[in-house]
Amino acid sequence: MQTPEDWIRHGQELRRPLLVHESLGQKSRICIVGGGLSGLCIAYRIGQKNPNIHIDLIEHADRLGGVIETWKDGEWLCDVAVNATRPHPAVWRLVQDLGLQQEFSPSRKEANSRWIWTDGTSHKLSRWTLLKMNPLKLYNGIRSSRKGGASVGDILPNKTIADAMTLGIVNDTSHNVDADFLMPGLTKFGPKPPIGKRKLRKEISKSYPLFSPKPGSTASFRGGISTLTEALISSLNQMENTAIHLNFKAESLEHVCQEFDLKPSAIVWSAGSKTMAQSKLSVFAVGYVQEKINDVPIGYGTLIPDESVPISGILHESDVHATSRAPKGHRLFRIMVPHERWDGEEASVKRALRRILTKADPILFSKIGERSIPRYLPGHLQGIANKQSECSQAGWSVSGVSITHVVDQAERIAELF
Repeated sequence: MQTPEDWIRHGQELRRPLLVHESLGQKSRICIVGGGLSGLCIAYRIGQKNPNIHIDLIEHADRLGGVIETWKDGEWLCDVAVNATRPHPAVWRLVQDLGLQQEFSPSRKEANSRWIWTDGTSHKLSRWTLLKMNPLKLYNGIRSSRKGGASVGDILPNKTIADAMTLGIVNDTSHNVDADFLMPGLTKFGPKPPIGKRKLRKEISKSYPLFSPKPGSTASFRGGISTLTEALISSLNQMENTAIHLNFKAESLEHVCQEFDLKPSAIVWSAGSKTMAQSKLSVFAVGYVQEKINDVPIGYGTLIPDESVPISGILHESDVHATSRAPKGHRLFRIMVPHERWDGEEASVKRALRRILTKADPILFSKIGERSIPRYLPGHLQGIANKQSECSQAGWSVSGVSITHVVDQAERIAELF
């Protein structure tokens, strides 16, 4: 039974199912498979709460952190995947517990403008954007979504806006994205809060340590998002009850159980699902001399649902963050290029930038990484809620697609011990 205090602590994250074996909280020894942000957070939260529990954290690569990676080149700094976090007390609590208060700050309020590129031009998004949709279709879409299994495209009647939103979050078009998974509060998936929405928001707002964020704002780290994973790794290395195993290929649940002499109920699998389809995109860092692009307004970024364009999103990396991401007198942009749209040639990305962002020539143009993102097809969250498993499951494919989801999920799991 979830209490008002639970909802104040976790908010709408409690709508997401927790795939934890009923006996996990009674274990004196566990193994966490996957050393990405989710696995690191779970190990840290459990180990921090109960030093008597022995934790083995295994990772198939030669480094921890998973998709969390920050690219640096001199004074240029750009996150390959996630670059900021949206307001949630669990993230703020983690930052405080890791002692990162001085490295964590609100993003620049001047950079809150967002645009959609469609019909050959940029259109600024505002609170009135949704009102431009057919209100009756929007209302009916939301109502019907509460039966479960709907896509984001089923809810939002404007395909351009719906696709822009989902492409910016999960690199997929809206009819391929589970509405429950992306917005469980809107679709009313899962349990209902025992207190009113307004009172819940007020109490959650009062629970933030550090600083109280404004709705819709973001916050980020001075040295990029890898600051968070580096602090987690440092803390785990100091915990006597935690052992880290790199270059460990977890071939199966049975393989992990055999290697560590554990039952499946003592395993937390946070390494993702091998059965989920994935989409891929490349990430570019592009820098300009400030005076050459004064015509480019300060903002958060532009989403591009037009599938004939190789770029799906342009994030104003140096505009958004309160701390520096580029040398003085320069601006940095993070470019997302889905492989389904792209011919693989950098020249096509540059042509699209000249068309959408600026005709000025960049002084920095670098591919900084690739990402594989799970496809969260309609019905995904319902399937998770009804799933039976011998072990506990966590991570991006289970909890959600943002830092908020995996950080809060780790807290929820640790509370069972």
